[in-house]
Amino acid sequence: MSNAFSDNSRLNSTFSSTPLMTQTLIEVTERIRERSAPTRKAYLQRIDQIINRTRGPDRLGCANVAHAFAALPSNDKFRVVAEKAPHIGIVTAYNDMLSAHQPYETYPSIIRDEARKHGATVQVAGGVPAMCDGITQGEPGMELSLFSRDTIAMSTAISLSHDVFDAALMLGVCDKIVPGLLIGALHFGHLPTLFVPAGPMATGIDNTTKSKVREKYAQGLVGRDELLASESAAYHGAGTCTFFGTANSNQMLIEAMGLHVPGAAFVHPHDDMRELLTREAVKTVLSITKGQRFTPIGKMVDERVIVNAIVALLATGGSTNHLIHWVAVARAAGIIIDWSDFSKLSQNTPLLARVYPNGTADVNQFQAAGGPSFVIRELIEGGYMHGDVTSVVLGGLRDFCKKPVKSDDGLIWVDLPKESPDETIVRNVSKPFSATGGLRLLTGNLGRSVIKSSAVPEDRQIIEAPAIVFNGQEELLAAFERGELEKDFIAVVRFQGPRANGMPELHKLTPPLSVLQGKGFRVAIVTDGRMSGASGKVPAAIHLSPEAVAGGAIGKIRTGDMIRLNAIVGTLNALVDDEEWQARPVAVMTEAQRNNNSHGIGRELFGGMRKNVHSAEEGAVTWL
Repeated sequence: MSNAFSDNSRLNSTFSSTPLMTQTLIEVTERIRERSAPTRKAYLQRIDQIINRTRGPDRLGCANVAHAFAALPSNDKFRVVAEKAPHIGIVTAYNDMLSAHQPYETYPSIIRDEARKHGATVQVAGGVPAMCDGITQGEPGMELSLFSRDTIAMSTAISLSHDVFDAALMLGVCDKIVPGLLIGALHFGHLPTLFVPAGPMATGIDNTTKSKVREKYAQGLVGRDELLASESAAYHGAGTCTFFGTANSNQMLIEAMGLHVPGAAFVHPHDDMRELLTREAVKTVLSITKGQRFTPIGKMVDERVIVNAIVALLATGGSTNHLIHWVAVARAAGIIIDWSDFSKLSQNTPLLARVYPNGTADVNQFQAAGGPSFVIRELIEGGYMHGDVTSVVLGGLRDFCKKPVKSDDGLIWVDLPKESPDETIVRNVSKPFSATGGLRLLTGNLGRSVIKSSAVPEDRQIIEAPAIVFNGQEELLAAFERGELEKDFIAVVRFQGPRANGMPELHKLTPPLSVLQGKGFRVAIVTDGRMSGASGKVPAAIHLSPEAVAGGAIGKIRTGDMIRLNAIVGTLNALVDDEEWQARPVAVMTEAQRNNNSHGIGRELFGGMRKNVHSAEEGAVTWL
């Protein structure tokens, strides 16, 4: 098989310093490249060793091959074995419990049909688990959520481990599923790989109205029936939730990495164009499977592509979860990044989109206003993104600046309007919503944490207030119910990190804290846990590392300590005398707390992951 990446100079050339790239972009990318040189080199060497082997169906023993293709139709067996036709493996997150993944039920038959038209063969290599944080929020099952990412990565590896495939298609959309699939795919970096999205559900009740009903329910102003009616009007059909949380941020980042068919992210599952895009994915992956355009995913996803993903996240005010997930994704490709890279890029990346919770529009309105294509075009033209990277299509990332439309012959890609059609949703790079990105690193005597600053009102960017310490979200919710939180305070919610309990999202805390902020109290949250991909208007210093059970300073905080959170300069400190602070012991989880986090709803099975997991800033990976 010809390898268009055999010339390592193409991968390791010095980054251009043309005026079309900002100095910050160049500096951060070069710093990542230098830091990652040993691990990236070893990764690429492993890929080359596998690429240079004889293809699987010709290399494996006859019994192995017979087992692999026993259920294939006879003509497909002939194609893959005798004709040496390209063989595509599908890894799917299909289940019909998740609205975002329910549409995938019919995708394998569509993919097989299209592949046969081009002389190729297809097998569903395997399925991966896909859980919904919206279902498990506030419940014990949420403690499996973050670990499901690495479980999905391992399931992807098992799916592809039969080692008979020439290319792969990844079918997944939501929170941990896409990062898990991508981590798994990068461990099979020798395979050309495309991601195939399914799109968002139709717009229902608007997100602002939904949030108001939640706040009323938290105050006891409406009952369960009204709340359920509101939620059901918001989450009502096939597709992803329509806010710009982790699931839809995934799609933005995958587009910016050049791993989709261009413009595929936010087309509705039942739109006629969705099937055309899926068929195009088959043609696209076949076009990079052999010959001069052979493009394995592990070589395509280099330092510049990882930086492009970070920039896309910052420019759209995307999910805070990706400060964990994309560290792990990069590590899977031998690339080392940390939150300082995000912070440095954020200081120089304009905010070009406002999508809920960073605005009032949903992703369907974002798509109608130009969506990812508009944002990527503006970032490339402004010099904030590497436009010269390889993608799954011949034109590279610049082809992702166009919009797919139906034609008599299938799909064509057309230029977008030069000016934004709706400046309340997307902006040209010359007049951004903000000169800086939507995420901020916070440092100080409490450790390192992050905040989604783009959604926080200007008058709440700095909060100084006494701490109230909670050992879990249930304690905070109970205090709110008792009416004990009608004052200025910073909620310190500890023992919520990866090692403590799997780092569940604390999304249930958003409505009560929003109520208190709405009443005029100055409130914030500091936690070693996660909030949500939909982290909103309440200042939240999250992912605090080291976490409490690892000896982190959050375990030193006592109720009544003054805490100062400054999202403008990027600091988070306990205002305690330094000598006293150094002398204070770190709180320890009780045996009862530890037992509560390790039993029931399958949590026993994840004890090894809790024991071995790395910190949030290290991607909370369990496989290193």
